[in-house]
Amino acid sequence: MLGAAAGEPNRDRWQYQIRIMLEGDSAEAVRSGVSSTSLAVLLDVLRRHDAELHCQLDAFVGYCAEAERHGIEHYPLYAWTRATIEQPAKRARYRRSFAVHVAGNEIYRKDLAMPLERELRPLVETGVVESLVVHDTNPVNNPQPPRKFRR
Repeated sequence: MLGAAAGEPNRDRWQYQIRIMLEGDSAEAVRSGVSSTSLAVLLDVLRRHDAELHCQLDAFVGYCAEAERHGIEHYPLYAWTRATIEQPAKRARYRRSFAVHVAGNEIYRKDLAMPLERELRPLVETGVVESLVVHDTNPVNNPQPPRKFRR
């Protein structure tokens, strides 16, 4: 999260990613590409920032499928990711969770993330978006696989 990295002298070296959570119907509309007037303001903000939403569940499923095609031994997060998507509660949660990609990138510079975050934040207050979190690439701020999934 940003808080821990903010006090570090080299914090600008980190890349960022914004993630949002949508309610069920909105999430399914985004996942299926169905037009929704309730999402118009969100989609307008994303368009202005050359950004798009990527469902976390779809990304996890894609990662596992790729690992299975190319050899799971080359994918260090495979076991953890597979276990995650096989749990119904986590599967339901990640179906509603979206990473915001900017200009086709999963992670991006702070000067791209912060203006986008400022425009998205009011959508949480109005209920268009359930929640919004800004992540950074600082390893101390990111979860590590549980011991049972480490190689």
